[in-house]
Amino acid sequence: MKKKQWQGWGPGEQAEQHYLVQPRALAGGGDVRHVSEFLRASGWRDKSKTGGPLLIESPDRAVRVAYDPYVLPGGWTIHGRANGANAEWSAHLGRQTPVEIVAGLTDALTRPRSAHAPNAWAPLQEQNWHTRFEGQDYTATSPDGTAWMQYHQGVNDSAMWWTGAQDKQGNGWTAHFTPNTPMHLVQAFSAELAGPDPVMRPRGRVPHSAQIRTWSVSVKPSQLSAWQQARITAARAATWARNTAGSTRRRTTARPYTPAGGARTRR
Repeated sequence: MKKKQWQGWGPGEQAEQHYLVQPRALAGGGDVRHVSEFLRASGWRDKSKTGGPLLIESPDRAVRVAYDPYVLPGGWTIHGRANGANAEWSAHLGRQTPVEIVAGLTDALTRPRSAHAPNAWAPLQEQNWHTRFEGQDYTATSPDGTAWMQYHQGVNDSAMWWTGAQDKQGNGWTAHFTPNTPMHLVQAFSAELAGPDPVMRPRGRVPHSAQIRTWSVSVKPSQLSAWQQARITAARAATWARNTAGSTRRRTTARPYTPAGGARTRR
């Protein structure tokens, strides 16, 4: 009796049609696991309830990342509680925010901050976005005019980061960050927002928009799995390296000398 060759596995697997989409800001939401699996691999705790929205918490419980598709308008909420010198902050991103752009912010939550002063506008300027003052607001717009990022000064000295993308049919998304959002996170987000590389979407998940360009590609399930696993493996390796370095520093910290039997006081 011959063994069956299972489809979707091994040499007999069938390639599936996907599309590379550009600009990435108009590619649609994508697979939420691109964000969630990286956080889990980085040691974050999954607090989601069965059948409910996604909720993941950082190891120190200082930050929560949630995704709720069951309410309107729904989408992503990232909340950081006040912690020492850091004030409370939050970010809200619409459901159609591409997961690759969301991950710019959430991936950065798992990494230590750079010693360099962050600049949220630098990644946009490097990709030739047009920057300008509009009254009290400072705005950057993508070369094709479909995406923007703005530091908005409201009434009563209130402020926020406002960003998003929209095509001529009105399809797209918006997001806003409170002014206390750590600047290195805003920069990580803007770097992915302005990223020139296309992102991939499966057939049937490509938005209908006259402002996007697409290229058809054939991808095997094992290839998709390998790409996803590489991202997860990188997160685990980085987490292990940080934890190992922290343990090594704790073990090598000098301790005051104490004679065997404990300290004794001369009389």
